[in-house]
Amino acid sequence: IRMAQAFAAQSKSEVDLVHTEICSLHLDPNNHSPEQIVVQSLFADGFIKYSVSTETPYSGFRILKVKEFIIPDSAELMTWFTSNFGMQMSLSKEVPSVIANHIVAFLKDFEVQFENCLFAIHPGGPRIIESLQDLLKLRDDQVRHAKSVLFRFGNMSSATLPHIWQDLLDDQTISAKTKIVSLAFGPGLTIFGGLFEKL
Repeated sequence: IRMAQAFAAQSKSEVDLVHTEICSLHLDPNNHSPEQIVVQSLFADGFIKYSVSTETPYSGFRILKVKEFIIPDSAELMTWFTSNFGMQMSLSKEVPSVIANHIVAFLKDFEVQFENCLFAIHPGGPRIIESLQDLLKLRDDQVRHAKSVLFRFGNMSSATLPHIWQDLLDDQTISAKTKIVSLAFGPGLTIFGGLFEKL
């Protein structure tokens, strides 16, 4: 999104983003270690396209802020390694608690009242959503789109959040001007956040 914003501002045109995630190519079904069974049960294939523009479209989100932060000394908690069979991921059970230790400070820059926002949380797994919901004291309705996408499609890597955004756009009960806090987590550990407003 940050790169698309820069390209759109420079070219004064619409920039398309396409997420093509074929996670099934990277997973070795013959690897039955407990960690890999968890990874294989969470990840799924996904595809989605959307656009970023300097012009205000008839529907979508206005990007109010984007921010990213790498948590110090966390590189070993989530990794991707090349292997003889595609890519192999390692995922520590400590990831939700480490994210929880940093997320409140990360969100201070957004300067919003959490109770008035909806949350598009990248569902690395159900524990990520549940731990953030508990920590931030979010209602079920504030995270239900993230839970729904995880339940219906699984973790589609980078394509997951755009599917949650699409669900939020398609939900006619969500009125214009509603603020959306979007959060994603990845190797690093990296926290990436966006504050959007529904048009």
